[in-house]
Amino acid sequence: MPIVRSLSRAVGQVLQGPGCGCGFSFLPVRSIGVSPRQVASDASFHSVSFADTDHPRVLITGGLGQLGVGLAKLLRKRFGKNSVILSDIRKPADNVFYSGPFIYADILDYKNLREIVVNNRITWLFHYSALLSAVGEANVPLARAVNITGLHNVLDIAAEHNLRLFVPSTIGAFGPTSPRDPTPDLCIQRPRTIYGVSKVHAELMGEYYHYRYGLDFRCLRYPGIISADSQPGGGTTDYAVQIFHDAIKTGKFQCNLKPDTRLPMMYIDDCLKATLEVMEAPAEALTMRTYNISAMSFTPEELAQEVQKHMPELEVTYDVDKVRQAIADSWPMNFDDSNARRDWGWKHDYDLPELVTTMFSFLGSDSRIAQAN
Repeated sequence: MPIVRSLSRAVGQVLQGPGCGCGFSFLPVRSIGVSPRQVASDASFHSVSFADTDHPRVLITGGLGQLGVGLAKLLRKRFGKNSVILSDIRKPADNVFYSGPFIYADILDYKNLREIVVNNRITWLFHYSALLSAVGEANVPLARAVNITGLHNVLDIAAEHNLRLFVPSTIGAFGPTSPRDPTPDLCIQRPRTIYGVSKVHAELMGEYYHYRYGLDFRCLRYPGIISADSQPGGGTTDYAVQIFHDAIKTGKFQCNLKPDTRLPMMYIDDCLKATLEVMEAPAEALTMRTYNISAMSFTPEELAQEVQKHMPELEVTYDVDKVRQAIADSWPMNFDDSNARRDWGWKHDYDLPELVTTMFSFLGSDSRIAQAN
């Protein structure tokens, strides 16, 4: 098994979370060194099944991003509060800290991460730590360290300790030469951001470790993820969250993409459900290691029209950001997720009307919405 060489580069602020520009939190990574190690290349690995234990023991890295806290809540409801450890490298809010086990875990510190897995008898690992697209382009060496070296640490530990490993991918793993409508599971990718390149690397390395070492690696390509409990962070798909905040606060929304820009989207509850379902799927049911998943695909204009059914007075204008538009134009318009639906029964719950109604119900209503209704 490959040896990860020592990493002695100081790193600063990173963005952890699996998303595709959908608003994730900035998290610090410390300057550390990764010790070389070797795992026997002829070892036979298998993941622990429910037949071996009553339930999995779970570790979530990068857990304070958009998806980690929600995933921990879902898994604790299913497997028990103390069976799921949320981890990160920054201090959690009180409500997160007291909701269940939390631990410091730096994915670049191989020894620390390995100790956590051993001491807590971890069997499932969800690897959500990553430097996302915009920040990654501003600091490519840091993105390479976090997204690629960090992944190598996780792959080696997961293989050595027989873990079932989930690593999310993204619509950002595709590029301008990829088929866009629809985008199949297997096609030309060739992304043009370090984030996208690192996600393609993760997909291929996970598949290689599966076939070479028997690692139970599972991966989903997430579309744009929409949630009411996270603030938009200026990413390419964040307009689909921003419109709700602006509608409630000001009754006006300015979109930075063209009105006919179609992108695949998903409500966060569907995203978390799909993640749990693919991890619980029998290994023999999976015909591939990385799957597209999708729920809906819409344009800013279509979303605005649905929002205006709740708030007819909402004013929508467009001021196109060339950088974001270029990124959106290189991404899939529709995901073909037929393999996920066939192999492990994936089925989404939220279409566009349900998404809009749910977002308004979570964000609350003001006098304008009340009058409109």
